[in-house]
Amino acid sequence: MQKMKEKNANPLWTRDFTIITLGSVVSMIGNSLSGFAMSLMVLDYTSSVLYYSIYVMAFTFPQIIVPIFSGAVLDRFSRRKTIYTLDYISSVFYLSVGILLHNGWFNYPLFALMVFFLGCIQSMYQVAYQSFYPMLISEGNFSKAYSVASMLESVTVFVVPISTLIYNMVGIGPLMIANAVCFFIAATVETQIKAKENYVEERKIDKKESKVKMMLSDTKSGFMYLWSEKGLFFIAFYFLFSSFGGGVSNVALLPYMKSTMPNGEYYYLIIGGLMMLGRVVTSSWHYRHKLPIDKKFLIAFVVYIFISIVEGSLLFLPLVVMFILSFLSGCLGVTSYTIRISATQSYVPDEKKGRFNGAFNMLSVLGALIGQGFSGVLSTVMDMRFVMLISQTIVLLAAIFVMGGNRKYVAPIYNREQ
Repeated sequence: MQKMKEKNANPLWTRDFTIITLGSVVSMIGNSLSGFAMSLMVLDYTSSVLYYSIYVMAFTFPQIIVPIFSGAVLDRFSRRKTIYTLDYISSVFYLSVGILLHNGWFNYPLFALMVFFLGCIQSMYQVAYQSFYPMLISEGNFSKAYSVASMLESVTVFVVPISTLIYNMVGIGPLMIANAVCFFIAATVETQIKAKENYVEERKIDKKESKVKMMLSDTKSGFMYLWSEKGLFFIAFYFLFSSFGGGVSNVALLPYMKSTMPNGEYYYLIIGGLMMLGRVVTSSWHYRHKLPIDKKFLIAFVVYIFISIVEGSLLFLPLVVMFILSFLSGCLGVTSYTIRISATQSYVPDEKKGRFNGAFNMLSVLGALIGQGFSGVLSTVMDMRFVMLISQTIVLLAAIFVMGGNRKYVAPIYNREQ
């Protein structure tokens, strides 16, 4: 009886947690509807992997610079207001661009510029959301909460095949407009969150200090904090390499399959769908079960090595094997993600979450941007299969030497009750 009382003392599904979850699901559905269709449109118009990589980089590049300032700002201002304001802005953006594209307008340079603006919005939103979300999780429920988030994110990806069919039938305009509606609904829902943000009062801006000086000071202190916490530093440093591999895959996989196989985009969707199915299945397991605390680092480390080997060899394998390994990668990837995100977000104090997430995101996006450029340039002189093999070999070495070589710093962060 006593155990039952303790279990119910901190329920996960509080009012605010339910609202942020519903809002994020709606916006993710909208992004799933339009995001993949935008990639297909760029490939259809340009027929170039290099131009496609530039388009991807246009979205990624602002995510290096913006987190530096947004992380500092969001440790002083309301993350809740930032989240729903950016969702309203996204709604207006997608509505405007959707109407233009539906009326037949497309100009590659201007479209890349608009995608750059979208990357700025996404970057600030990501830091705000990552820093606000853990504040809505009740004590002892971090692993369970991030399992829910990962599972729902994976489920929304199954909307992508629908968006592909709609795109092939009527074009991208209606999908962009649908995304605008989703963002508007998400923002309206998020305005109802009532959580108090005490750190705002605690860190009011000194009227004698300029906002620019404040942001630079806070940004510097954010990186100093990351450096002072060796475990966090090596986690962030490894994910620079991991994101590099992800950046290569994002540019290489879809164009390769679309150009080498009839209806290759649908095979690409099957691979992504199986990966997401693996994430859903495993996330639901994590929601009900807890991993052994003292084995979390070892589990994550083995997963990092496995995934880099799978992704490096994926394009050399028969389709059936690709499908099986993609499902396994989804299962294992969500496990390492849940371990890492719940460990770091429960470890970093609330008043420093914005700066930590800003610094972490900046390093991750820098890696992704380098990977995207690396993939785009080498695609002009090398088979994309070997580009992915080279990049994932680099990721594998980073896992061994950065994470494995610094186990004594990282393991104490991972091997904790969250």
